[in-house]
Amino acid sequence: QVQLVESGGGLVQAGGSLRLSCAASRRIFDINDMGWYRQAPGKEREFVATVTSGGGTYYVDSVKGRFTISRDSAKSTVYLQMNNLKPEDTAVYYCRISEFGGDVYWGQGTQVTVSS
Repeated sequence: QVQLVESGGGLVQAGGSLRLSCAASRRIFDINDMGWYRQAPGKEREFVATVTSGGGTYYVDSVKGRFTISRDSAKSTVYLQMNNLKPEDTAVYYCRISEFGGDVYWGQGTQVTVSS
C-alpha cells in the first residue's frame, strides 16, 4: 500500500512563503494527476492546485499568481510553492496522487498557519 508523506507546513506571517512537499513511500509508476487540497476549520476540503501527467497546471482562483505546483514523477513527489501567504490560506493541506489505473492516494495532511 502506498503512503504519502507531506512536509513543509508551519507558522508564517502574512506575506511570507512556504514550500510543501509530498513524497510517496514507494515509486508509483503510472501517475496521472498530482494535486493539493486544503481544509480550513469548519469548512469542507477544497481543491487548491493540480498538475497533470502532461504538465498542465490548474489552480483555484484564490491562489493564482501566488502558488506554484510542480512534480517530479521519477521521485513520485509533488510540491507546492506558496508565496505571499494570507491568513485565509490557513488550513490543513493534503496531497493527492491518482494513477491511470484508478487508484487514488491521499496524504495525512500538514498544517499551514498564516498570522496577520
